Amino acid sequence: MRSVTTDTRSASAAAASPAAAAQRRFFPEVQGLRAVAVVLVLIYHVDKDLIPGGYAGVDVFFVISGFLITTLLLREARDQGRVSIARFYVRRIRRILPAATLVLLVTGAAAFALLPSPRLLDTAGQLIASAAYVENLYLAQQAVDYLAAEAAASPVQHYWSLAVEEQFYLVWPLLFVGWAALGRRGRGGHRVILAATAAVLAVSFACSVLLTASDPQAAYFLPQTRMWELAVGGVLAIALSRWGLPARMRWALGWAGLGAILVAVFTYDDATAFPGMAAALPVLGAAAVIAAGESGTPWSSYGLLSTAPARFIGDISYALYLWHWPVIVFTLSLTESTSLTPLGGVGVILLSLALAWATKICVEDPVRDGGLLRAGRSAAAFAMAATLIVTAVGGGQYLRVQWLRAVEFDPDVHVGPLALSEDTPEGDPSEPVYPSPVAVEDDLPSVYADDCQAPNRALTPQSCEYGPDESEAAATVAIVGDSHAAHWVPALRAVAAERDWRVLTYTKSSCPFSDTLIEEKDSAYPQCPEWNTAVTEELTEEVRPDAVFTSSHADASAFGAGSEEESKEEIAAGMARLWGELEDAGSEVVAIRDNPGMEARPAECVARHDSARDMCTRPRDEAFSHEDPQLRAAEEPGNSAQVVDLTEGFCTDESCPVVVGNVLAYRDSHHLTATYSELLGPLLARKTDDLLEGS
Repeated sequence: MRSVTTDTRSASAAAASPAAAAQRRFFPEVQGLRAVAVVLVLIYHVDKDLIPGGYAGVDVFFVISGFLITTLLLREARDQGRVSIARFYVRRIRRILPAATLVLLVTGAAAFALLPSPRLLDTAGQLIASAAYVENLYLAQQAVDYLAAEAAASPVQHYWSLAVEEQFYLVWPLLFVGWAALGRRGRGGHRVILAATAAVLAVSFACSVLLTASDPQAAYFLPQTRMWELAVGGVLAIALSRWGLPARMRWALGWAGLGAILVAVFTYDDATAFPGMAAALPVLGAAAVIAAGESGTPWSSYGLLSTAPARFIGDISYALYLWHWPVIVFTLSLTESTSLTPLGGVGVILLSLALAWATKICVEDPVRDGGLLRAGRSAAAFAMAATLIVTAVGGGQYLRVQWLRAVEFDPDVHVGPLALSEDTPEGDPSEPVYPSPVAVEDDLPSVYADDCQAPNRALTPQSCEYGPDESEAAATVAIVGDSHAAHWVPALRAVAAERDWRVLTYTKSSCPFSDTLIEEKDSAYPQCPEWNTAVTEELTEEVRPDAVFTSSHADASAFGAGSEEESKEEIAAGMARLWGELEDAGSEVVAIRDNPGMEARPAECVARHDSARDMCTRPRDEAFSHEDPQLRAAEEPGNSAQVVDLTEGFCTDESCPVVVGNVLAYRDSHHLTATYSELLGPLLARKTDDLLEGS
């Protein structure tokens, strides 16, 4: 018994020793922390109202990964006297790729059967990006793409975090290769690698703070804004290999770390600017838990995290992370829902746990414990084969999309608004819809292809010119506003072609034609009123058009407004002021009332219910649930603007269909297809018959 007691005391003392800590090959508390991280992410994705900041679990994963990888690199440098890049990547392939490839293949195959066809093209792209470990870059690009604002979640988009890690590992090991090669592994040399890794941490953190402030959507996914989180774990591993902490301090540190993580996940939400400064709380919390290690005192965080249930979830955490998201996406697709019910959430969790456990037993353990993929050649061959096979699945989805989009426009079939007077305004379900639901996102007005739709940051007016030259035109008209003004360009060009008008476009994303400060993604959008002021100056002082058409999304909000009513009033007043300047300069102003709003992703609804298209129809009162501030602006005293209401081109007395006369009218919940806009040209012409008399 005495020998056991002595051994126990020695173990406790060793736990406090930096040298002994550096020798540890298994960290039960880290495995338990993995369980915490994956449970946070899982619950957040099942029901974000339960833990609105649960996405911070990914940041905990980053710290853990940086710590463990750096520990391995330090051990290799100490034991072998060098660090092998080839050996490093063989270990990564063996650890990451088998399970990741299995989930990608199953998910890609299931997407054919379980996702509506409009989602296959994006899923194909993301499958390939995930297999190549650039999914984060794909999503960063999509995050700044205004036209992708309503893109549905891909079943593999969670691979972005794996991509960030692998991109980090293109840089991080090289520091240790150089350090070991220079023979700087002694006590003084340790300060060299600590300084080098700390420099990476500092630069990345600064980049994260700056980019999160200026472009938070893209910053969330980019490697340069996330590397510091992995670097924190790495710097911690280097420090702990040289310096220890007293047991009492480690006890307090462990609980403080867990507390910091919990504070973040319960106080942060989707509106939190993240990563940036906000990410420091969960990152430092995770680092504190790891630094606490085994304190040797009762009721410690180590005791909680090293329990059998925590270690079990930690063991399957990687596979659980891989499986849970496609299970959620496919469940929502099958139920045609936007959120999980409580019962559905429980089902998702149980199925994800079962798949994760099976993957660990059947894939991860055999590869790790057997002799598979230990040689560089076999590992490289597997990596290449895995990428090619997943790419082939994505290519199959792409080919299917190309086949589905092959629908030709037939004016006798695709009659559009002419069918609204019929008993079945949606058209004949035996005829194909145009544009095809898989091609609808490409059915855009010409301003996009001609690079005339100004991005959010633009301040200088940019425009396109269509029709005859000014000297030959019967009149010059301009159209100004946001993307809803842009989607009226095909209709206006159809009218202009009949009347020999010259058309100038001045459209800017998310920017209604008002001098009021607009809110964009919960932030002020100062570029919008600045742009509108510059456009107004150009129109009144240089162009002097005979008429100016304008339209905008009725759902726009004024920044800082206390209520929706106050927001509408402020935007309307700002519109009226700009309209007044145009009228004073001699231009007539024509405001086109905003079109109806549909449910999200109407093309998916049509793809699911092509033979029963009326299931996608929306009641008229719901379709116009947001008041158009242009209607208020037209009522401002002294205003002579003409309001054109084209509702009869969209709706019957009771409802507003998504498909009208075999034409898919909407490319998302509120933007028109260019095809349908052009078909509304005759109606717009009739509504403006008294405009520009003599033209």
